Amino acid sequence: MTPFLSIRDVSFGYGRTRDVRPVLSNVSIDIDRGSVVGLLGPNGSGKTTLLRIMSGVLAPRPGTVTLDGHALAALSRRDIARRIAVVAQETHSTFDFTALEMVLMGRYPHLGAFELEGADDLDIARRAMQTTGTAALEPRLFDTLSGGEKQRVVIASALAQASDMLLLDEPTAALDLRYQLEIATVLKALNDARQTTIVLSTHDLNLAAAVCERVVLLKQGTVLAAGPTRETLTADNIRALYDIDADVSFHDRAGHLTVVPLAAHR
Repeated sequence: MTPFLSIRDVSFGYGRTRDVRPVLSNVSIDIDRGSVVGLLGPNGSGKTTLLRIMSGVLAPRPGTVTLDGHALAALSRRDIARRIAVVAQETHSTFDFTALEMVLMGRYPHLGAFELEGADDLDIARRAMQTTGTAALEPRLFDTLSGGEKQRVVIASALAQASDMLLLDEPTAALDLRYQLEIATVLKALNDARQTTIVLSTHDLNLAAAVCERVVLLKQGTVLAAGPTRETLTADNIRALYDIDADVSFHDRAGHLTVVPLAAHR
């Protein structure tokens, strides 16, 4: 079966031709439709750059990315936005938009030039807010929301985009434990109910263990390991990835692996 998103021999570097700083080197991974995949790795490993390449914001140099067998580079920005939604680490509003208005922005790829949102778009936005538990926030100004509320509203906007794939960059960064659990619950529910394909970059190994069925471990721009979470998120791989010792065990009550960092590896 053809992978939903296929990345082949992708490399990338920032800077001018004579002074390129390599970030990714010969990365090849496949993302199956309906799967939840975690990108794990220390700072500077290339996770965010890889997400940007997956979303078509950056072009690999060299390498290829295909979506449903079609070259991503051949698709327009509007076509890509209809298929792939992106949730950044932080979202700021320059204007005083309400939460509902922020969610409605997800409908823009489906509107024609100078076309305004209609009743159907409003229904889609409100259903997305119901799904993410943000319906009560509809009239609130976005900038008055807590970090967790903002993140759930942004995820609702991505859902309103009606895309097949959701890319998230550190979705629980700077959130307290309650909101981390809420975001994890929302992502699992989206995948279960809608079969939304999800790729998330995270430093939170326990979030990845709880949500992701597969993980990709990136170190210095290369794939250290990739595969099913229970087979790949091991103490040996964590040591190789982060240079720390950790206890990895299956938690019966939680229903997934748990990772407890112990000490820097010596």
